Amino acid sequence: MPSDSPIRKIIHVDMDAFYASVEQMDNPELKGKPLAVGGEGTRGVVSAASYEARKFGVRSAMSGVKARRLCPELLFVRPRFERYNEISKRVRAIFYDYTDLVEPLSLDEAYLDVTENKKGNPSASMLAEEIRMRIFNEVGLTASAGISVNKFIAKVASDYNKPNGQKTVNPEEILDFLEALDIRKFYGIGKVTAEKMYQKGIFTGTDLKSKTLEFLEANFGKSGKYYYHVVRGIHNSEVKPNRIRKSLAAERTFNENLSSEVFMLEKLDHIAGEVSKRLKRSKVAGKTVTLKIKYSDFTLQTRSKTVPYFISDKDVIMETTKELLYQEKLSNSVRLLGISLSNLNTEKKTKKIDQKVVSVQLKFEF
Repeated sequence: MPSDSPIRKIIHVDMDAFYASVEQMDNPELKGKPLAVGGEGTRGVVSAASYEARKFGVRSAMSGVKARRLCPELLFVRPRFERYNEISKRVRAIFYDYTDLVEPLSLDEAYLDVTENKKGNPSASMLAEEIRMRIFNEVGLTASAGISVNKFIAKVASDYNKPNGQKTVNPEEILDFLEALDIRKFYGIGKVTAEKMYQKGIFTGTDLKSKTLEFLEANFGKSGKYYYHVVRGIHNSEVKPNRIRKSLAAERTFNENLSSEVFMLEKLDHIAGEVSKRLKRSKVAGKTVTLKIKYSDFTLQTRSKTVPYFISDKDVIMETTKELLYQEKLSNSVRLLGISLSNLNTEKKTKKIDQKVVSVQLKFEF
């Protein structure tokens, strides 16, 4: 463990196959069966897959057609985001019983800083186990957890014993843990980057650690510095309980391509309504409206306009969206439309949270 890095006790909690698990919980007939949340048709996309479906290779972001080909018995259900949001709030309420330093990453995962916690328990591992047990008993779902001295290692560790397990990486174990890790397991290294690393002879943490900072920056740009530090266990980002939302969006992929602006306006009206609903639910408004257009050849185009005042009303959003749609002629038929609002008024509500830095001499009990 680098001597100049602040030592914290961080838990990363990750719900197991969250959307699919909620559907199986609400409908017992789906339990134990391969399940995909998302669309089944030629334009359908898998949003989440149960562990039974993952055994066949079904993954999120996969087309519904490919998922069906991999698993002929696959069951599809439409996503119910209001229900997932409701369950997420119940899980998050459990987190706040232990610490106010909670940083949600999405509906199904969050970082918790329990260096100083409401239970007065010095063992982060015991707290993680208790939190997971409460989620199971009070909500009915399983969760996995990673525990270590910083967010990066905790995030990587939470995937180690999935599903329904946890992994603690103590300070003295960090370097050995990272050196033995497959490069694909490093948070922040995606499929494309991993392939590039393979070409450079980087397959494990040990291989990555052998490369100089100059080599990594030359081959991976600004990310090179990040890779250089995390493989050495250095990641000083604090848990930020007030992560500020930068934008809010909704989009829809169509079963058949749209070629007429008249039909698009009808679809956009529904999307604008959804964006407005989400804005009001989150009690925010924005100034910049962006129209997202994906053509039938998968070319992506965005058009944006910033208005002089904050908006959240559906009709006002739609008025600006309509202007953006007719801004220029469409180059092809359209398979996806989306609307987002950014430049939100939340950016003016940033609050600074005082957080104590723990001395590196502190004896740790994980």
